[in-house]
Amino acid sequence: MIEVTGITKKYEDIPALQGISLTIQEGAVFGLVGTNGAGKSTFLRILAGILKQDDGEVRIDEEGIYENERNKQNIFFISDDQYFFSNTTPEEMKIFYANLYPLFDEIRFDKLMQQFELDAKRKINTFSKGMKKQVSVILGICANTKYILCDETFDGLDPVMRQAVKSLFISEIENRKLTPIIASHNLRELEDICDYVGVLHKGGVLLSRDLEDLKLNLHKVQCVFNSDKERKDFVTEEAISIVKTEMRGSLYTFTIRGDGTQLENILATKDMIFSEILPLSLEEIFISETEVVGYDIKKLIY
Repeated sequence: MIEVTGITKKYEDIPALQGISLTIQEGAVFGLVGTNGAGKSTFLRILAGILKQDDGEVRIDEEGIYENERNKQNIFFISDDQYFFSNTTPEEMKIFYANLYPLFDEIRFDKLMQQFELDAKRKINTFSKGMKKQVSVILGICANTKYILCDETFDGLDPVMRQAVKSLFISEIENRKLTPIIASHNLRELEDICDYVGVLHKGGVLLSRDLEDLKLNLHKVQCVFNSDKERKDFVTEEAISIVKTEMRGSLYTFTIRGDGTQLENILATKDMIFSEILPLSLEEIFISETEVVGYDIKKLIY
């Protein structure tokens, strides 16, 4: 488990992180969303033990991480800016990482390189950005660490490769409880893989929640009413809490907070022309949640 308590980090007079506190459970995918400059890369580098926070505490499996060589063997960091030694091949990087990580699986590395149709003996500096990302992911998976930190890992991958990488992560979670922490500026990239998502803005965490809890507690309802009175009766119903209302012609779309079963029962008692409960996207969930705390998420994530 990763426990972060009140960490701050400044670059000279520029604050990068301000009092961040998070808990990341094992065996779950944690997505960290934020715009460029929000502090995502700094946060991941602190988790990896590359940077030291100015204040606060980071504990991974109840130990510190900075200058803790043994604990660093539990973490693999894939940076946004891919770095490989000059003129090296994937084969040579495999040997390098096998010396750093005691559980590195060289046989699996060779198999995955073949599956991804990458030449292990070709110079990495001749690879495209997406191919370099694939090599980094394969190295990270084969290191067999408990945690893998991914900074914009899906950026530069085509749709097929994105799905392949996500499938790799899911397989590792099921087989050995790998815990990926994935930073991205794009909510859509994280929607189908993350269990928990946090929004980082201006060095602070706006929101960190279990996605399943969010989905169970928020609902999108579309309605067409027979009359204005029927609409007023619905929106003033004591058992529901309407967070947002949109109208297009006669179609009303409500974002409603509350118990889903109770909402279904209420709709069943209404004699509307049309009513339907629809699932919310991750984007819609976070727009609703962050508006509650006074932020326009649409300005932060686009």
